[in-house]
Amino acid sequence: MKLVECVPNFSEGRRPEVLDEIVGAMTAVPGVRLLDREMDANHNRAVVTVVGEPEPVLEGAFRGIAKAAALIDLRTHSGEHPRMGATDVVPFVPIRGMTMQDCVALARRLGERVGKELEIPVFLYEHAATRPSCENLADVRKGQFEGLSKEIGANPDRAPDFGPRRIHPTAGAVAIGARAFLVAYNINLGTRDVSVAKAIAKAIRHSTGGFRYVKAMGFELKDRGIVQVSINMVNFEGTPLFRVFELVRVEAERYGVPVVGSEVVGLVPEDALIACAEFYLRLENFKRDQVLEYRLSESEGSE
Repeated sequence: MKLVECVPNFSEGRRPEVLDEIVGAMTAVPGVRLLDREMDANHNRAVVTVVGEPEPVLEGAFRGIAKAAALIDLRTHSGEHPRMGATDVVPFVPIRGMTMQDCVALARRLGERVGKELEIPVFLYEHAATRPSCENLADVRKGQFEGLSKEIGANPDRAPDFGPRRIHPTAGAVAIGARAFLVAYNINLGTRDVSVAKAIAKAIRHSTGGFRYVKAMGFELKDRGIVQVSINMVNFEGTPLFRVFELVRVEAERYGVPVVGSEVVGLVPEDALIACAEFYLRLENFKRDQVLEYRLSESEGSE
C-alpha cells in the first residue's frame, strides 16, 4: 500500500465548528484517515494531518480547500501567523511506497484542479516549485493576503502557477507543494516584549545566519501575556530539536528572559524525541531497541 501524508493549514483558529466542517469534508472521502487536528486562537490557524493512499488523499485535500473557501473570509481574518489564503498551504509528504517526485505530481494535479474549478490562484512551492523564487514558502507568502492582492495581477514575478491572475476575493491564494516531514515546534518565553522573540528567531533561522534546517518567527501571545518563537524544523535529523532549544534558552538569558515551555504542533516522529532524551539524559551506548514498545512491536510482528 502506498501512503502519503497531507498537512493543510487553514486560516481559522477560533471557530471549532468551522474546522469541524472542513475536516468532515476531507474525511468523508473513503480511505482518508485523520491523524491530528490542532487549532491556535492567537495564530488564528488550524493544522490538519490526514494520511491515506494518494488518490483519496488528493480528493480529500480538494474538498477541504473547497469547504474552507466557502466558510472563511480573509477580509475579516486577523491573527499572529502570516497567511495569504483561507487554505494557506497544502504540503504532501511521502510516507510509504512514495517518492518525493510522486508527491510533486500530486501537488501539481491538485493545484491545477483548484485553480480551474475553484478559481483560486495556486503557487507551487518547495520540491514542487516551478521557479526558484517559489521554493521558500515565506517568499511565496510575502505581503500576505493584502499585499498579494495588489501584486498578483501587476507583478509578473508574483504570477500563480495555476488559476486566475487575480486574488480570490475571500479565499485569497494557496500554496501547494511537496516536502519532507516537518516538525512544527514552538518555544514560549516569559516576557511581553515581542522584540525579544523576533531577535531570537533571527538568530536561529537559516535565512539570517542560523541553523541550516530551521525557519523561525517571533510572535506575541496576547491572551497569555508572553511571546513565542515559532519554529519549523524542516530536517529534524540535520538540526535536532534539542540543539535549537538550547540556543533559544541561551539567547533568552541574554535578555534576562526565561523559557516557560515549548510545544509540538501536530505530529512528531519518535526519533526526534528519542534524540532529545539521549541528549538531556546523556545516555551512553543507547540503542533504539531498548525502548519497550519497539521490542514489543517486533515480538508481536514475529508471531
